[in-house]
Amino acid sequence: MMKPTLVVLAAGMGSRYGGLKQVDPVGPSGEAILDYSVFDAIRGGFGKVVFIIRHDFEAEFKEKVGKKYEGMIPVDYCYQDLNDLPAPYTFPEGRTKPWGTAHAVRAARDVVKEPFAVINADDFYGRDAFAKLGAYLSSVDPTSLHFAMSAYRLDLTLSENGSVARGICDVSAEGTLKGVTEMTKLVKAGDMAENQEDPANPVKVPLDARVSMNCWGFTPQLFAELEDRFVKFLAARGTEMKSEWYIPFVVDELIKEGKADCKVLPTDSSWFGVTYREDKPFVVAEIQKLVDAGEYPSNLLAK
Repeated sequence: MMKPTLVVLAAGMGSRYGGLKQVDPVGPSGEAILDYSVFDAIRGGFGKVVFIIRHDFEAEFKEKVGKKYEGMIPVDYCYQDLNDLPAPYTFPEGRTKPWGTAHAVRAARDVVKEPFAVINADDFYGRDAFAKLGAYLSSVDPTSLHFAMSAYRLDLTLSENGSVARGICDVSAEGTLKGVTEMTKLVKAGDMAENQEDPANPVKVPLDARVSMNCWGFTPQLFAELEDRFVKFLAARGTEMKSEWYIPFVVDELIKEGKADCKVLPTDSSWFGVTYREDKPFVVAEIQKLVDAGEYPSNLLAK
């Protein structure tokens, strides 16, 4: 049985936080959020980790992050390069933004040959999500376009410190993804959540609605689709200074075209992320609760 690979999107970390902040400690022995994802992936049956990074912080990342996992799991690296574009396209003069998560995943096309999961480097996804994704990807036909997504309860992903953006999932009776509605200003409001993009007409959303947190499972057949669709994206929007190309857009297109399906894997794990600076104490406290409950060892990376 071929073990799946974990692909970690870390290319945006340097610019987003002004440094490699995914190494900031949140665990009792100085563990970062990313360390818990790698730990959970290993016990979820994943056989390799591939980090998508940028060349400008390659040495720092390998020293501060990748080196920690030596002896635990094989590690490889791919690079999101702004100039990594299919011919005849070139990077438009004056643009500074990367092309988005779909472009980042595309960077792994020559390295990843087996089913794989995609996560963000700075998000905590929980043991259950990796266990379910690992089981799914270990049994999926690698030549198919059968994908999967971990779906979280909305109330377990909200912040007490401000509004958040979430993708609300429309799930079929068969448990497959029909579509995702992006809502950008979600807050808790009593026994419901509200999307307050239009404050005069807030949209009510149940707290148990399932949301996408960029925790996906794919087969390597995705890469051919990415290549084809990136060409079309560049033809339509390649000269724009801030256009971005996201993985959910690609999945949504494939589902609507009837080319792919995406199994929704519900998880009741809590999702943690430092959306606001004030979120960090909450993340530290929640991880300590999981350690106290025996979900994780107190020293995660002890060898």
